[in-house]
Amino acid sequence: MVAITDVLPRSRAAKAGIRAGDVLVSINGHEISDVLDYRFYLAEEKLTLSLTRDGTPFDAKIKKQEYDDIGLDFETPLMDKKHSCENKCVFCFIDQLPKGLRSSLYFKDDDSRLSFLHGNYVTLTNLHDKDIQRIIDMHISPVNVSVHTTNPELRVKMMKNKRSGEVLKYLKQLADAGITLCCQIVLCKGLNDGEELTRTMHDLAALAPAMESTSIVPAGLTKFRDGLYPLEPFSPEECAAVIDQVNAFGDACLAHYGSRLFFPSDEFYLKAGRPLPDDEFYESYAQIENGVGMLTDLRTSFSYEMEHAEDYAKEFSAPRKVTIATGTAAYGLLRELADELQAAFEGLTVHVIPIKNDFFGDEITVAGLLTGKDMIAGLSGKELGDALLFPATTLRAEGDIFLDDLSPDDLSRALGVPAVAVGNDACELIRSVLGI
Repeated sequence: MVAITDVLPRSRAAKAGIRAGDVLVSINGHEISDVLDYRFYLAEEKLTLSLTRDGTPFDAKIKKQEYDDIGLDFETPLMDKKHSCENKCVFCFIDQLPKGLRSSLYFKDDDSRLSFLHGNYVTLTNLHDKDIQRIIDMHISPVNVSVHTTNPELRVKMMKNKRSGEVLKYLKQLADAGITLCCQIVLCKGLNDGEELTRTMHDLAALAPAMESTSIVPAGLTKFRDGLYPLEPFSPEECAAVIDQVNAFGDACLAHYGSRLFFPSDEFYLKAGRPLPDDEFYESYAQIENGVGMLTDLRTSFSYEMEHAEDYAKEFSAPRKVTIATGTAAYGLLRELADELQAAFEGLTVHVIPIKNDFFGDEITVAGLLTGKDMIAGLSGKELGDALLFPATTLRAEGDIFLDDLSPDDLSRALGVPAVAVGNDACELIRSVLGI
């Protein structure tokens, strides 16, 4: 049962007499407990909604086109509380956050519904047989799974949850039912690397084609690890070895399955000092949101956009000087792109400044974890020009505040220049640099 918070005017639900405050019990006899039930059973063209109003049951009948919405709103997008994580992973990033940040940053979600709706990764440890059967019955696909290792005993050790080994059986159940799996391995030095990584890749490859892709990403280690499991960062040489190991296995998968299946994250290449693979390597970019191929995709799309430089030039007004702030990991590529823009547009000056992450520590080099204070510290006293461009990934989903609760307006006031958030999109980057 879920409470209805609003009914859109003139919607089918409103015409059927449903009001805000009513409680939805079932659709066509199927109990509704969350958004997945609601969306799945709402697909029928003829609906009988069982509801209660002030404790009194009543029915509402609605006819509609298949998949059309009926105009109901609920308190939360999931229609109930998020499922929290029941693990205590040795590499958990949230456990490495300092005290004093906003409370929402400390919530650990592990919700299969968010995997389907928003691409979040889940560990399967808070799912049970009935939950897996619901995923299969509703064909909720894809499901993004944080696997880390297929060695049951090692998974228990890494995740500190006695169920984490036994739930690995769900991977085959889902694959056999035709549910697409996108997997992730957070690689921890001395734990799930080396031979254990090879074992995990072999086991996951056996689930193809249902197992569509797996990313291998290094554990993010902040400076706030006192009292936590002793993990060490991979050295450049060790990063290179991981790349070679994963790509050798990927070559074999490409020959056998027609897909590489396994992809090292950009961070491994940057730390190893290796050139990033070309566009074709990443196939469909299935793991781009997990930091796999993100820089290559930007480079490729930038080259395409620059084929139309003459069109951009028609809108550009020189002179213009801008500064791009980024993490140390992406500095090299952005400096390269900035040089190309300066060469193509007369009167344009682009400075690129890598920002050191003092907040989390030197090991955190990705742009998305920069704070407002770090950017202010790294940019104060510098001539920034007409605008400061910074990565939109540094802001929360609403686009209003950084991890340290500063806002873009705070950044602008502190530095005395307009601060503009820019997404990981070549067209948006070019237009923002040019001010058009």
